[in-house]
Parts: sequence; structure tokens; C-alpha cells
Amino acid sequence: MVDNNEIKSLIVSILEEMTETNTIAEPKERVAEPIHSKAESQIEEGVIDDITEVDIRKQFLIPNPADRDGYLKMKAKTPARLGLWRSGPRYKTQSMLRFRADHAAAQDAVFSYVSDDLIKEMNFIEAATKCQDKDEYVTRPDLGRQFDEENTKKIKENVKPNQKVQVIVGDGLSSAAIEANIKEILPSIKQGLKMFNLDFDSDSVVFIKHARVPAMDQIAELTGAEVVCYLIGERPGLVTAESMSAYIAYKPTVGMPEARRTVISNIHKGGTPAVEAGAYIAELIHKMLEHKKSGIDLKEVE
Repeated sequence: MVDNNEIKSLIVSILEEMTETNTIAEPKERVAEPIHSKAESQIEEGVIDDITEVDIRKQFLIPNPADRDGYLKMKAKTPARLGLWRSGPRYKTQSMLRFRADHAAAQDAVFSYVSDDLIKEMNFIEAATKCQDKDEYVTRPDLGRQFDEENTKKIKENVKPNQKVQVIVGDGLSSAAIEANIKEILPSIKQGLKMFNLDFDSDSVVFIKHARVPAMDQIAELTGAEVVCYLIGERPGLVTAESMSAYIAYKPTVGMPEARRTVISNIHKGGTPAVEAGAYIAELIHKMLEHKKSGIDLKEVE
């Protein structure tokens, strides 16, 4: 039977491996100190470094590589999990823990909700689709595109009609994406629109709970908006759970072809930053109003 000292020694060795591989820098000469002092301190405090803070593009775990610099240049161009190395036939402990942490973050993004405090702070008009909970939202996409009579009435009564630009926010498949990006992207869109003598009514921004993309079509018909910009959380992956997309359409209608939508995706700190995306969205909205087209039709006149 393994005694407590052996278990503690095993944990210490794992923590040492994790703390030593958090950077691509060559190992520095150790100062004179007990070999397990840092790891033991972490155990005593009950806290270890956040493994998700490690930049995967810079993490390099392969011993004695033939071309270290070439490998790092390749890794810098992709968030794919390259150069993880192994222990026997298995992933190393740190790689496995990071995979599980990123998978958990993706699940949380889908099944958690945008905080009520954020919705109130942004002064959004709250609405919800016919989905009753997250399980129904995941299994019944059709209900995530429709509104009941109560929510239909709320939208019609609270949203200014016939605006040139109507902005909508939806939790979609990632509440984390909205939490991470919405405070930066809305002011950026607003500032960008001002350059074209355009604007959107900040008090008429609708937040949709349990939202699917085609929900924007019904809101467009209810409000008579000329261009609808829909900011919605993307399906999360293992690279990030904070990616948001913008779906923009000129006079969208229920049942219209998806080709009529223009999409800007991968809006997050590791992709297109929210501020930069907002400026581009404003430019696209201007073009849609100018040409009265969106999606594939807009591409043909550009």
C-alpha cells in the first residue's frame, strides 16, 4: 500500500513538471533552495497556478527537438495543440489537465447564462425565445428562433420602430462570449457609425435569452428595421469559449436564405479584437444601407 509520504512526493513531482513547462524559455540555473520548496508551498496553500493562463502557442514540451525555432514559428501561427510530447503512450500531465480545463470551459459557456447585472448595466430590453431552459435550447433549435405572444408584445412596445440600424444581442451557444466582448464592441460600432452620420438607439438594443440566429428575422419584421446587426455567442471549442459572431442583414425576413446574411466570426481577444470588429461592422452596415443589399448580394457589388 502506498503511504502518505509517497503520495505527497508524487504530487510534488507533478507540480514541479507543471511549473517548469509553463514557458518556452530555456531553464535557468536554480538558486540554492530545497528542490521542492515551491511545489510544497503550493500544496500547503491549497492553490496552484491557473493552467489556462499558459499560452499554448508558446508552450513547447518536446525534449531535444531537431529544429526548435522552426517548430516555434509553426506554433505561433496556430492555436492547435502541437509539440505536447508524451509520457510513454500518454499525454503529459499538464497537457491532459489543460485539455480537461478547456473542455469544461466550453461546457460552462453553453450551459451558463449571461449575468442579470450585465443586462441591467447595458440597459438592454430583455426578451426570450420559446425555449424554457438550456436543455430544450440545445435539443430544439426551432424554438430558439421563435417568440411567444408575451415576448412579441414586449419587443413591439419597447423597441423604436423603423430604425435604420437595429442592434440585437443573444447568448447563443456561449454566454462567456457576450460577457467578454459586449462592453467593448457596442461603443466601437456606435463610434464607427458616427463616421458615416449613422447611429443606433442604445435604449432599443434587445437581449435575447436562448437565442438562435434566425430570431433576428422575426425582430426585423416586428420592428421594421432596415439593417439588423445581431451579436451572438459562437459554439465554443477547445481554443476559446469567448468567441462571438456578428450576423448582419439588410431587411431580413422570416424564412429567408442564409446567403442574405453577412457574418463576421471569431470576435475575441485571440482572434479579431472586439474594438476592431466593431469598426468593421460599422463599415459593413454603411455599405448595406448604401447598396440596399447584404450577404452574397453585397459581395457582388463590392
